[in-house]
Amino acid sequence: MNDTPGWASPGSAPSDSQEAGVPQPSAPTDGNGNAGNWSPTQPPAGQWSPPSIPGPGHGAPPPAPGWGSRPQGSGWGQPPAAKPGVIPLRPLGVGEILDGAVSAMRAHWRTVLGITLTVSVIAQIAIILVQRYLLPEPATVDPNATGTEALRQAADSARSTLISSAPSTLITLIATLFTTAMLTVVISRSVLGRSVTLSEAWSEARPRLLQLLGLTLLLALMAAGIMAVGVLPGALIGSTAGVGLILIGFMAACVVVIWLMVRFCLASPALMLERQSITVSMRRSAKLVRGSWWRMFGILLLTWLLTLIVTLIIAIPFGIIAMIVDGDGLSTFLTGESTGFGWPFLIISGIGEVIISTITYPLSAGVMALLYVDQRIRREALDLELARAAGLPGYDTRS
Repeated sequence: MNDTPGWASPGSAPSDSQEAGVPQPSAPTDGNGNAGNWSPTQPPAGQWSPPSIPGPGHGAPPPAPGWGSRPQGSGWGQPPAAKPGVIPLRPLGVGEILDGAVSAMRAHWRTVLGITLTVSVIAQIAIILVQRYLLPEPATVDPNATGTEALRQAADSARSTLISSAPSTLITLIATLFTTAMLTVVISRSVLGRSVTLSEAWSEARPRLLQLLGLTLLLALMAAGIMAVGVLPGALIGSTAGVGLILIGFMAACVVVIWLMVRFCLASPALMLERQSITVSMRRSAKLVRGSWWRMFGILLLTWLLTLIVTLIIAIPFGIIAMIVDGDGLSTFLTGESTGFGWPFLIISGIGEVIISTITYPLSAGVMALLYVDQRIRREALDLELARAAGLPGYDTRS
């Protein structure tokens, strides 16, 4: 059985002659919409071969420079790999993944900006309205309370914070789903050097949104369940020893959650680009990440740090301006009394959040999609399929 799915662009469907659940490459098109030459079948894993060089007089063009041996980069006697889009078609370094994500944002800035700005504005308006009209008053905490009263107030404060953050978290989750789905389509096209409009990205991402939501909720429930198992024994004890057990269980649960999240980090692009089910996408992610967990963890951590830096650079000035403009917000910050925030604070801080989302959403989605492409190039020679899809000379047939 062939367990190595081919490159399936969003919107393509498995061939009727192939096994169910194994997506096959869709026929690439040129700029005029004409179908290119792409083999309807894919050889099993490990049987990839470079395109043959025809003898004199056959008239077929030779392979593009640097292909066949799948070079790692340029060097003495080694031409650079072909680059039809934002990345060279070979195994990528960390810098090339980040540069590819930024290059995709720049090359398709109209589509990317249209996606992120639209979703971010709608999400922030919803969050502002929820914060202004629906959230309950925060619990008051007496700094002089001790013993049982202090524990009760701390529990009330934690519960109030959880309730207050739940609507915003849910709205942000939905916004992230929309942007991730459509931006993954944009990135997959940019790898081949093709453009995609906002309407095209939406039409191709829309059929996968419910499955992507199911995948996200499943991963969130897994994380929540693991955290609950970690802290529940200590919470049941309730004494000083219980507090120590809660801390130990929490740390152990965090390690397990991080391990699982990295293991399944490629499930979303697999679901989008291979048209897989939720469970199959998770298995595909585990297979692609196997043996590269630490590398994936390092790249994801670096991406998170970059997005955190961007967030702080933008959020801090906007937060200060918002508190200055809103007198109630400034008094709340200085006195520590929770009196709520007014419209000026919510609007100005919301503008800052829109700017943050417009920058960080494409970066995160681009890194995830390119990590998926990179792992498939390393493990499944996807670069050869991408070369055929991009219409590079010499890759219209297999030897």
